[in-house]
Amino acid sequence: MKLSEFKFDLPPGLIALYPAENRDESRLMVVHKETGEIEHKIFKDLIDYFGDGDVMVVNDTKVFPARLYGNKEKTGAKIEVFLLRELNKEMFLWDVLVDPARKIRVGNKLYFGDGDLVAEVIDNTTSRGRTIRFLYEGSNEEFYKMIDSLGETPLPKYIKRKAEPEDRERYQTIYAEHTGAVAAPTAGLHFTRQLLKRLEINGVDVNPITLHIGLGTFRPVDVEDLTKHKMDSENFRVGQEIVEAVNVAIKKKRRICAVGTTSMRALESSVSANNLLKANEGWTDKFIFPPYDFKICNALISNFHMPESTLFMMACAFGGYDLIMEAYSVAIKEKYKFYSYGDAMLIL
Repeated sequence: MKLSEFKFDLPPGLIALYPAENRDESRLMVVHKETGEIEHKIFKDLIDYFGDGDVMVVNDTKVFPARLYGNKEKTGAKIEVFLLRELNKEMFLWDVLVDPARKIRVGNKLYFGDGDLVAEVIDNTTSRGRTIRFLYEGSNEEFYKMIDSLGETPLPKYIKRKAEPEDRERYQTIYAEHTGAVAAPTAGLHFTRQLLKRLEINGVDVNPITLHIGLGTFRPVDVEDLTKHKMDSENFRVGQEIVEAVNVAIKKKRRICAVGTTSMRALESSVSANNLLKANEGWTDKFIFPPYDFKICNALISNFHMPESTLFMMACAFGGYDLIMEAYSVAIKEKYKFYSYGDAMLIL
C-alpha cells in the first residue's frame, strides 16, 4: 500500500490536550471485524468482552522524564536536550536530540539545573542528534534521581502545551515497571487498578511484555512506497511466563488481546516456526502495515492515531483497511479524542 492511502483530515480540536478525568472513563469504540459493527462504549465496559482463559498483553515499560532544559557554556544560550538512548551506563553516554541544533557543537559543555549536572558534546549523529557524556561522579542510581528531578515529562510535540506536574502520573501506565521509554504506551493509560482486578476476577490473565518506546514512534513516514520505510529499532523483552499463557490460549482458541501497537509489535517479533509465541529479547524494527498476517493476537486495544502514522497503519492492518478507515471517519463525526491522551478503540 501507499502512504497517501492513510491520509485523512483530522480537525485539530480533536487532539486531546489533557487525559479524561478518570482513566477508565475515556470513550471506547468497539469494532467487530467479522460483522463490521461499530459500538460506542466507555473504556471500563472492556470487561464485557473478555472472560475466563482470555489473555491480555500489556507493555510495562516506564517513561522517564527525558526532556531536559539547560544552558550552553559561555553564552548561556537556552537549549533543550531530549534523551533518546543510553549508550553506556558506566560512562553516562547518551544519544540525544538538541534544539536549537545549529548552536551545539562537539566540545561544547551544557549545564543543567544550577550546574548540578554537566554534559559534554562528543559527537554528531544526525542533523539534530548528538552523543553526549554526562560528567557525573556518583552512582547510576543517583544519576537517575538527578535526571528525575531535572527532567520534564516528554509529552509529544502534538500536545501543544507545556508539561504540568500531573503529567508525571497520567503520562504513565499504572503498571509501568521497567524504565526506558521516551513515550508512553498510550493504550495502557486507560487501565485502573479496579479494572485490572475485575478482569482478573473474570478469569482474564493479564501479562506484561516490555518494549521501550523510542521517538521513532512519532517519526513521519516520508516515502510513498511503504516497503522502503525503515522503523527505528526499539529494545524489547518477551519472557517465558507470558509465552506459556499465550500458547495455551492459542491452542484453546481463546481471546488474546494486545494492549497497544507496541505490545503487538513485540509479540509479532517473537513468533516461533509453528506460529506460537517464543521467549525473545533484543531489538526490533518490525514495521506492520496492510496486508499482514497476524500470528498471535485476535484482539487489539489502541488509541486513535494520527494520519499517515505507522501506528494507524498497524490498526488498519489488524482491523482491515476499509473498516478502520470507516471507523476513523465515524470517530471524527462523533468527536472522539485522538492521540496519546485521547479515547480508545477495541478491535475484535
